[in-house]
Amino acid sequence: MSSESRNYTLVCHPPNNERFDIWHSSNPLNNPNSLFLMQYSLIAIVSQCVNLFLKPLGQSSIVSRILGGVLIGPTFLGHKKVKLANALFPLKGSMIIETSAAFGVMFYFFIIGVKMDPASLLKHEKKAMTIGLSVFTFTMAIPTGLSMFMINHVSMNKSLSISLPLIALSQSFTAFVVIAILLTELKILNTDIGRLAMSAAMFCDIAGFILTTIIFALMQNKGGNIVTFTWIILSIVTLFVGIIYVMRPILIKISKKFCGEKLVREWFIICIYVFVLITGFFSEIIGQHYIMGPLLLGLAIPVGPPLGTNLITKMETLCYDFFYPTYLAISGLETNLFQIDCKTMWIVCTVVTVSVVVKIGAVILSGYYNNIPLKECFVIGLILNAKGISELVVYNLWKGNEILSEQEFSLAVFSIIVINAIITPLVKVLYDPTKQNHPITRSSIQHTKEDLDFHIMVCIHKHENIPTMMNLLEASDASAESNVRVIALILVELIGRSRPLLFAHQPHNLLRYTASKSTHINNAFHQYVQQNKGYASVELFTSISNYETMSDDVFRIAIDRIANILILPFHKKWEIDGSVEITKKSIQYMNIKVLEMAPCSVGILVDRGSRNTTQLFSTPTLSSSAAACRVGVFFIGGLDDIEALAYSSRMSRHENVKVTVVRYLQFGSENSIERRRESDLIDEYRHLHFGNRRFKTIDEVMKDGIEMSVSIRKWIDCFDLVMVGREHSESALLKGYEEWSECPELGLIGDMLASQDFETKASVLVVQQQRLIQRTFAKSKICPMPIERDRKLHYVPFDMQLQIDEKLQRK
Repeated sequence: MSSESRNYTLVCHPPNNERFDIWHSSNPLNNPNSLFLMQYSLIAIVSQCVNLFLKPLGQSSIVSRILGGVLIGPTFLGHKKVKLANALFPLKGSMIIETSAAFGVMFYFFIIGVKMDPASLLKHEKKAMTIGLSVFTFTMAIPTGLSMFMINHVSMNKSLSISLPLIALSQSFTAFVVIAILLTELKILNTDIGRLAMSAAMFCDIAGFILTTIIFALMQNKGGNIVTFTWIILSIVTLFVGIIYVMRPILIKISKKFCGEKLVREWFIICIYVFVLITGFFSEIIGQHYIMGPLLLGLAIPVGPPLGTNLITKMETLCYDFFYPTYLAISGLETNLFQIDCKTMWIVCTVVTVSVVVKIGAVILSGYYNNIPLKECFVIGLILNAKGISELVVYNLWKGNEILSEQEFSLAVFSIIVINAIITPLVKVLYDPTKQNHPITRSSIQHTKEDLDFHIMVCIHKHENIPTMMNLLEASDASAESNVRVIALILVELIGRSRPLLFAHQPHNLLRYTASKSTHINNAFHQYVQQNKGYASVELFTSISNYETMSDDVFRIAIDRIANILILPFHKKWEIDGSVEITKKSIQYMNIKVLEMAPCSVGILVDRGSRNTTQLFSTPTLSSSAAACRVGVFFIGGLDDIEALAYSSRMSRHENVKVTVVRYLQFGSENSIERRRESDLIDEYRHLHFGNRRFKTIDEVMKDGIEMSVSIRKWIDCFDLVMVGREHSESALLKGYEEWSECPELGLIGDMLASQDFETKASVLVVQQQRLIQRTFAKSKICPMPIERDRKLHYVPFDMQLQIDEKLQRK
């Protein structure tokens, strides 16, 4: 064997005809299949257990999963003294599990490419581009310069002197996918900081991808031949051109055949899988990493439905919940912290620490130029320092090419763990996204003056939400005295892209008939504006996000447009045959979160209109209907019932709406303070609607909740829409109702009215009045507003208000 030859270890597998199981007195782990399944199972179990313990400490999943691999690896369970390494992860089994993990990572990055939307970069503000490019430039220049200085002035071994500049260069990477995962776990993806950090990371990714490609080309051109380097670059460009101008047109042409369909045919999905393998194969042929081709192919696929959405639906669970955690754990499995010496650790930690500080400083510098607050710049800087799978892929490649030794690789992986372990809880402490949604001023219907514009915000999930929503808007009475400003937010689940979007539809796009997917919604609002020309206006927005963070967009629009009430669709849908279909449980969770933190009053609309298509409140013809729409209010007491009363008072001004307020009084509570206050308030509304036959109130005295339930069942079929408060004052009439409550977001009475067992054709609107935050020096918390003695209607005439004040003072 020549001096240039290397020694190789030949690993032999047993023949296929030999049986390895407990019944043949043999070790099952000698079978490659059994060993592979055991390793994957052990990695998954240990990683989940670590995540279970670290999650309460505010740690991200990447820390837990890498640490899970470290625990199994040579640092702990796989240590020589423990003697489990050879049994659990022998040399003959490493090739199989590493190959399977690499195969999974290739499809993982393909899905990441599918989710990314490069076109959105061109539309974004210059803040993100300024931050992204400054972060990349400074973090590449300063730490790299520091590493070169340390090589010349600090004694270190030869291996570290070669790898230190590369480790410094790797700190300039800011992977979009890593930032997206962190922001999702922190639940700040939809906040202003989250969106800016995501956009800045996308710009960093472009620069980082170019840098990585050049580094790979230099690694392949070890001889320094310019001709060879030129051919390497040309081969990369050829692959890029082939994907963009050959594969992409084929995919677009075929996907057009499925336009309008929810599902893409199976053979087309299989063709895309084959394209992923082909691009990965050609990437390896030209000397690049196998993830480059699949990533470019993913970027070339059109974002969103039908193609992008179907690919995400079919592959996301397998890639995100199986391949991704496994690759992280395997990287931890190859980490041996006992090989790290103090001097090497000191040198690498210095470079990494300077890189973190420089990245934060670069964000602060560019943020100062763009007038971004210092605290927000610091938080964005912390977020952009997040490390993850992209860096691990690079470190594993450098280790495989012997650029990084095992010690340096372990240090690089350890730095990822430490950085993420520090920044994740620190971001949680410094940035609370809920504070930006705290209401500080009155924005309810009760406290809105009669001559001011009425701002009503409606959320739409599906086209089925439109008819009853439009009737509710029409019943809100747009008039010359009080215009109605509608803020419509279309909520779309984030499937097929990583970056959430919130955008406003242009007026000329809203008020015209188009052939887009939202034609039905556009036409409905167009008709509403035309019927109330001069008295009503509409602003249409679309939020594409996860349901977990979609409420942030709802709050953002409600605060910005100063909404008085926010209408949310219920998560259940009534069919014509009376059966109930649960559309999505995540919608219910979103509704509950909105109720907890809403900056205005909230109404949850339970639409039973589909059960009777001739019902007035389920057709968009309220303004032209000859018959009146009957609205009932079940008033038991409390702020939410008062808000429902205020809304119904506004509705009664519409010429085709009749309002009946049924007030339930507990027998023997005539002298209670709350009852007298509410009686005075209802008297105000009676005086306000004096002479209006479309508004009337009825008092019913009850002894217990059973009598009230019987009365509600008697009244319910007299109305097309029933309004009720979500929470009520403490009353003996409500005892026993909590035992049957299934949907807490509807309250006790609302839950009963929305029950499948409650036979009715009336739609239900459950109202919650705006909750104000009482700010103190020690703590801010959300609490219901007490019924104050001086709470009055803003739109009551001044002389009448003086009479009411005198009446209250005499009492």
